[in-house]
Amino acid sequence: MNLLRASGIRRTYGSLQVLKGIDLEVKTGEVVAIVGPSGAGKSTFLHILGTLDRPDEGEVLIEGVNVFTQKDKDLAKFRNEKIGFIFQFHNLLAEFTALENACMPGYINDSGNEKEITSRGKELLDMLGLSGRMDHLPSQLSGGEQQRVAVARALFNRPSIVLADEPSGNLDSHNALDLHQLFFKLRDEFGQTFVIVTHNEELAEMADRRLVMQDGIMLP
Repeated sequence: MNLLRASGIRRTYGSLQVLKGIDLEVKTGEVVAIVGPSGAGKSTFLHILGTLDRPDEGEVLIEGVNVFTQKDKDLAKFRNEKIGFIFQFHNLLAEFTALENACMPGYINDSGNEKEITSRGKELLDMLGLSGRMDHLPSQLSGGEQQRVAVARALFNRPSIVLADEPSGNLDSHNALDLHQLFFKLRDEFGQTFVIVTHNEELAEMADRRLVMQDGIMLP
């Protein structure tokens, strides 16, 4: 079953045509890596898949929902509940602890049950080997630990799909390998689906599919 289907995605900035009609289908529990040179349009495409940007043409369906037909408020709610994001530079909030950062999607979702939110955050950080670091600020964590907090945050609402943009690009080789193995553990144990933009060929070769983008198109 296809969890995600993007068809005919085009995006232009001024006179620069960044995406020139891209199609992609991703099955539930699949790990897809997208590689290609800088400037190929990989991050732009990922941001459109994650509804952080809108295409000029084309559509994106996630679990059968045509995401860009939704109103902005409904789309923001859908994004928070269905899509997890992991970025190269973590994007953790400096004034909040690891636990608070991991719980942020729960706070945004405004379920009102702080006890359940905290419990979910602790469960994730414990699963990711950070049980002793929950009360630490990002500045007190190593790069690998910060990225694991970012993974916990991405998984908080049990998203249908996790989109990762150069997730190991700021890590040393040891922490990068740990992170890559974690992705596949999450896929194997929980059926988590990933689309990963990466320059790391080792990670790309581990994926179920390795796709190449160049000059705004997906190569056959």
